[in-house]
Amino acid sequence: MSKKLIAMLLCMIMALSLVAGCGRGGSTAQTTTGTAAGSTAAPAEAITIRIGHVLAPTHPYQLGLEEFARLVNEKSNGSMKVETFHSSQLGNERDMVEGLQLGTLEMALVSTAPLASFTKDFLVFDLPFIFKDTATARTVVDSEIGQGMLDGLAEKGIKGLCYWENGFRSVTNSKTPINTPADLKGMKIRTMENPVHMDSFTALGADPTPMAFGELFTALQQKTIDGQENPLPIIDTSKFYEVQTYLSMTEHFYAPAPILIAQKFYDSLTDDQKKIIEDSALEARDFERGLCDKSNAELVSFLEGKGMKINNPDKAPFIAAVQSVYEKYTGDIPAELIEKVQAYSK
Repeated sequence: MSKKLIAMLLCMIMALSLVAGCGRGGSTAQTTTGTAAGSTAAPAEAITIRIGHVLAPTHPYQLGLEEFARLVNEKSNGSMKVETFHSSQLGNERDMVEGLQLGTLEMALVSTAPLASFTKDFLVFDLPFIFKDTATARTVVDSEIGQGMLDGLAEKGIKGLCYWENGFRSVTNSKTPINTPADLKGMKIRTMENPVHMDSFTALGADPTPMAFGELFTALQQKTIDGQENPLPIIDTSKFYEVQTYLSMTEHFYAPAPILIAQKFYDSLTDDQKKIIEDSALEARDFERGLCDKSNAELVSFLEGKGMKINNPDKAPFIAAVQSVYEKYTGDIPAELIEKVQAYSK
């Protein structure tokens, strides 16, 4: 019996030891987990940056912004994420600029047209035929002239990073080739809601009709307007060749496109994050401009293949016809600024 008792006691002691061991192991694991959770911060959530524009998903704007998103993600090791929105998904250009001011949107890629309401200096880029070619236009917007205008947006709650582009604008219509200003007489041409653009077409004899870009294709299709004016990549990506017969290479306005960021959002970033945004915007700018160059080189023959009849008018009579626009806006736009910009074309 004593041997049996001793054996039973030994078994009980071993069992108790095992239970105690398990208890200590569970307690240790729980404590370790709790300590890890308490002492190690969870991975920071990636900063999301939304950026919108009004053009098609195949336009150089969108492809450039996708490159911008890639660069930001790469340079930040995934801690910053850019979401792109095309085709006015975040509203028209004015809506997006207001969103930057209100802090409801982080970034936008827009034309200079809605920025003229903040500073009329931006109107200088809208003056007809002020740039002789693309190289000159890029030199001017990348100079202290263009940067000074971007810096002037800070007091409105917006930071301008740099200028992308939409290119030179030309006229399309469904009636006749435009060889001289007389061919535009009475023609209903959609323009942006920009006073210089509207006054320029009035001076050329047309009937300028401002309209939201999202409504333009239907208006052309239904012939409530006769024509429109835009750079070749937009004529292509918006498929205006389906509703317009004639393309006249007037190249009357150059269309720079500032990439903007809400000042309050920008100020919330670290210095390293700011540098990533700025460097990526510049690198993607060069990428986007390259796409525009490639498109412009290929699109004339492509659009002809789509049935458009293309002509290259002499620009001299058009330039002469719009001199009254320069006279009207000298004052709103400082004469010295106009002369500085014009000097680059000499």
